[in-house]
Amino acid sequence: MTKTMKAVVADKYGTPKVLQLKDVAVPVPKDNELLIRIHAIALNAADWHILGADPFLIRFMFGLRKPKVTILGADIAGTVEAIGKDVKQFETGDEVFGDLSGSGWGGYAEYVCANEDAIVPKPSNISFEEAAASGLSAITALQSLSKFTKIKPGQQVLINGASGGVGAFAVQIAKSLEAEVTAVCSTGNIEMARKLGADKVIDYTKRDFTKDNETYDVIVAVNGYHLIFDYKHALKPHGVCIMVGGSGSHMIQSMLVGPLISLTGKKKLTPLMAKPNKKDLTYIRDLLKTGKVRPVIDKTFQLSEIAGALSYLKLGHAKGKVVARVI
Repeated sequence: MTKTMKAVVADKYGTPKVLQLKDVAVPVPKDNELLIRIHAIALNAADWHILGADPFLIRFMFGLRKPKVTILGADIAGTVEAIGKDVKQFETGDEVFGDLSGSGWGGYAEYVCANEDAIVPKPSNISFEEAAASGLSAITALQSLSKFTKIKPGQQVLINGASGGVGAFAVQIAKSLEAEVTAVCSTGNIEMARKLGADKVIDYTKRDFTKDNETYDVIVAVNGYHLIFDYKHALKPHGVCIMVGGSGSHMIQSMLVGPLISLTGKKKLTPLMAKPNKKDLTYIRDLLKTGKVRPVIDKTFQLSEIAGALSYLKLGHAKGKVVARVI
């Protein structure tokens, strides 16, 4: 008899209202996969971008008329329930976490199958909720600070959107690299940014950093709303601006205009499409284990409340990560 599980399913593109809690078959792991009993899931902006096919180009990757991936969710933490015959790195009962955005997604459920290269052991000093919160957002933050530039001690790094999921990790990772970090956030998140380790905090409701005379070696623009030329103005002569997420128009602007600007001078402006990999996930795990990085969790929901959790996340006011508890 086929075992079933609860899963949040999207059979069509749309708002979070199209999500349905259903009974579906528990997946069976392939030879190189683990079956994971999920304890916690973290939500990401990527989830609602895919769900809403925003921007439209997403349909060319995830299905033109209807989604190929019907169970979203990339960031999971849980316990290994079963392993395929070729799995070498894990055993049943191991506590693990990972980023499934390059491994089939499927995290909005009670169980998921994942390639062992998408998973790492969970540090014992953090909870399942904290581990789930440390996948895609943490890897995105790490790659924003390492893919296009090498942070040197004392360099001036500005994180725009420092109180969100990616931004909160970026502040902490930049500090672990001994950078001088300026965090940009709203009035209500100033104290949080300071606790994350920011050397300076700019309240964007009172001051526009792109209009200042101060410039930065690296700008990480998370879900930024500024024009790309504003970021260029705030860079040092050899500075780099990495643009992460944002509205559909901002994403297209960063993909099309950023490379053109970079060709005309020494300042570089480039979009980041994070790529999950074991090396970066292991690096994040080690930062978590040593306490150099700690995820910030804004709210915790239940699996049955995923639609509401995703709607809340889309409002853009979350401080850190939004998590759903499964067990």
